[in-house]
Amino acid sequence: MLHFESRTNGAIMLPTAPLPTAQGLLGATGLKMFIHHENRIPTEAGAVLVVSNHRSFMDAPVLIQALRQPVRIACHHYMSKTPILREFIQLLGCIPLESSGSRQQGFFEQAKSLLQSHQWVGIFPEGASPMLNLTHPQEIQEFQRGFAHLALKTAIPDLWVLPVAIGSIEESLMPGFPVRLLSLFDPSEPLFERSGSHPVVVYQRINVLIGRPYRISALDRQRYHGKGAKEVVNQLSDYCRQEITDLLRLSF
Repeated sequence: MLHFESRTNGAIMLPTAPLPTAQGLLGATGLKMFIHHENRIPTEAGAVLVVSNHRSFMDAPVLIQALRQPVRIACHHYMSKTPILREFIQLLGCIPLESSGSRQQGFFEQAKSLLQSHQWVGIFPEGASPMLNLTHPQEIQEFQRGFAHLALKTAIPDLWVLPVAIGSIEESLMPGFPVRLLSLFDPSEPLFERSGSHPVVVYQRINVLIGRPYRISALDRQRYHGKGAKEVVNQLSDYCRQEITDLLRLSF
């Protein structure tokens, strides 16, 4: 049975579409999840862009269940082409990215539309690399800055960026499968050209720590559309990465 322990008081939203799928998957694994700082979740916000670290296939349902929101999470292109996985991500409401090397215009337009309709969108800025190259639970890789561009381009008066840290306390490693198999579903991805197995991390106990949300201000947007574009993008990206890094240090 899935076990939750909240360390702070916070508003809880009623379950909607992807929530039963997320809870069913996590419950089947016997996961114990401890949620910290729920009071930081901006439940009254017009729209929220969730940013998190990424090591396991369980991260998407973990975010959905921990935040009690039907977060529309970006997933790798190959998942939308792979039987069974394709149906699973549809149940979770995930948004597939486009093939590697593209400018992701289709994804960005879909994500902007969702945010403008006051839905929640989730992104793993580390990309797929931590999924293929097993990392320590406290290790976090460099962030791709696409999420910052998305947040600053989207014309919403009340948009918040919410950093969330998923800290594994206890986990197991399932037998992997050849990475090259994934190239059958996405031949454009250079990560799939290497030999070796794809690690499959299964969480047994985790801490989910909610970071301090960052509100996108009118000044941020003004700087983004002017000479301060690079600076404000770096500022938002660095803020989220540092927030998650600090939270991971507290997760053990």
